[in-house]
Amino acid sequence: MSEDILLIGYLFLSLVIILTLAMKFKFNVAVTLVIASLFMGIVSGLGLVETLTGISEGFGGLMTELGIPIGLGVILGKLISDSGGAYSIATAILNRTSEKWALYALGAASFILAIPVFFDVAFIILVPLAIQLGKQANKPLPYSVGAIIIGAAVAHTLVPPTPNPLAAASILDFDLGIMILIGTLVGFAATMLTIKLYFIILDKGFWNKEQDEDESLDNTFGRVDVPSNPPSALLALIPIILPSIMIILGSVGSVFYDENPAVIAFFSHRIIALLIGTLAAYFIAAKSLSKEERDNSSSEAMQATGIVLLITGAGGAFGKIIENTGIDQAIVNIFVSDAQSTISIILVAFFMGVMFRTITGSGTVAGITTMTIMAGVATGVDIHPVWVAMASLSGGLMLGHVNDSGFWISTKIAGLTVKGGLKTYTTSEAIAGFVVLFITIIGAHIF
Repeated sequence: MSEDILLIGYLFLSLVIILTLAMKFKFNVAVTLVIASLFMGIVSGLGLVETLTGISEGFGGLMTELGIPIGLGVILGKLISDSGGAYSIATAILNRTSEKWALYALGAASFILAIPVFFDVAFIILVPLAIQLGKQANKPLPYSVGAIIIGAAVAHTLVPPTPNPLAAASILDFDLGIMILIGTLVGFAATMLTIKLYFIILDKGFWNKEQDEDESLDNTFGRVDVPSNPPSALLALIPIILPSIMIILGSVGSVFYDENPAVIAFFSHRIIALLIGTLAAYFIAAKSLSKEERDNSSSEAMQATGIVLLITGAGGAFGKIIENTGIDQAIVNIFVSDAQSTISIILVAFFMGVMFRTITGSGTVAGITTMTIMAGVATGVDIHPVWVAMASLSGGLMLGHVNDSGFWISTKIAGLTVKGGLKTYTTSEAIAGFVVLFITIIGAHIF
């Protein structure tokens, strides 16, 4: 047990190195992960050469699995956004609901949009609709703003092809189709339930317009330039739905075959599925964008992908070092009892994710780092790894605040004060994190 405690201590020091270098000295997070990997490998006795080998293998292995899919996913989302297709989807959903359910429909639209695009893009697209809808429904600003924060944050955190949920299947070694199914079902249910709970809090006088809204801001950044002839909502949904169907077909095929036939394995592979989805987005975007505009949109998306890939790969390196030290078994020995292994594993993953998100401000860092630490642990207990992923990611949803870029995007674009941002962005995501955790605990005991 003393050796286990020593390994846990080394891990703790590694996390201190990551957080200190990233926060105090403003190092790039990817650089801090590599430095922490070197420290962890050397002090735990892996040796200099084996530590470097582990870092290379961890980085390369995760990039082999995720490099191309993440890049394709970002291009897909950028094309949908720039062509006006995302705006069409949101408008169609809102136009097909009654006033009573309009704000829930807004949350659903945000959830759908944030599957292919990042949180900030979905938020910016929907803010103009949200503000107008709030006025029509005669509801204060946090109702509509909170709905889009919840939907976008949950989808971005739980549903591939955004980086964290896409990485989950590779890091924890389970079928990506399961992550899509569980992430979508749990995510959508959590979105609706969280919106309901958040509205209950608002109904009890949680909001103070004078203190929480900044009248000096006119929501300039909330105005989205939509092309004059955007693709219809139905067309815009094709690049989102098609890759998911292809990947899930591979999961279904594995039920009927010991090994999927080559044609099913080929077309259900994440690279092929996302490639076809991206090509569909490229051609559908032609309705409103010229070839040059589409090429520029794709190039901008790839530029934005670089830092995500670097952090993801560095997280893989850290995870490989952790795996090689055998710390996964140490975590099981110390934190997990035979009687309560499932709940213990879920809570350890959840609170580790909360810690990383709160301190670093990055949901990507929180999710990737927590899942890499927990990867080996999941194999030592009777729990499907998808629930370890869900617990890790739900922790990464929690307590985003002033060190989080998403906090400032939603606060300033919506015209809120810092206090108003804490009451919308931070509070709503905290509720969502606990809701996903609750569903995860139930799911882990059933499935």
